[in-house]
Amino acid sequence: MIHPTAIISPEAKLDPSVVIGPYVVIEGAVEIAAGTRIDSHTILKGPCRIGRDNQVFSHVIIGEIPQDLKFRGESSSVEIGDRNQIREFSTIHRGTQGGGGVTRIGSDNLIMAYAHIAHDCDIGQHVILANAASLAGHVSVGDYAILGGFAVAHQFCRIGAHAFIGGFSKLSKDVPPFVMADGARARSIGLNKEGLKRRNFSSETVNLLSRAFRQLVKKQGDDKTWAEFDQAAKNDAALAQMLAFIRMSERGITR
Repeated sequence: MIHPTAIISPEAKLDPSVVIGPYVVIEGAVEIAAGTRIDSHTILKGPCRIGRDNQVFSHVIIGEIPQDLKFRGESSSVEIGDRNQIREFSTIHRGTQGGGGVTRIGSDNLIMAYAHIAHDCDIGQHVILANAASLAGHVSVGDYAILGGFAVAHQFCRIGAHAFIGGFSKLSKDVPPFVMADGARARSIGLNKEGLKRRNFSSETVNLLSRAFRQLVKKQGDDKTWAEFDQAAKNDAALAQMLAFIRMSERGITR
């Protein structure tokens, strides 16, 4: 299952079912679990752990040192879950000491061609990064979030679960869960109602989130408004998630 032109480090640990294509280079302590396929000309550098049933397409680079001038060769790694599709020419860099040392990608994600995931990023589950979407260091992306083509996120930004980021957008602040953001200087433009509908959120929850968007995200809200939504959130996990995200924001949220 390993092409004769591939170069595999003696430190690598590959399940017997792993398929390694032509001219693949695997350096250092790279672990690859069952069912994963690594296509031609891809470069993997350890420490790196890749889970089950992933498909890594041609010319991908995973585990290269971070593009961070503070990096001094300290030990750091990349961890990737299961059933991800990582398309052509994508780059995923390992972590730094200042960011916890690990770049993490969950499971069931689609990372399209030329996407970039920088050091210390934390990607959840079922995320889509469209073509050439780029994340600077320390960016976190929640479950089911979608970034359109060529969208970029400033370092330390957070993108909430089920958020939708329009193509060519530039994020410099956090995007709350369930919210759509768009623009050269991205602003929040509404609730991601279509995404919530597809994922079977109840109409009651969607209505609550719509009100929270209008009152807290768009208008910022006063103490009385916050108190009303805090009370409603006791019976609605999605609303509680949105409120907690906004309160935890250090960069501020897109308005």
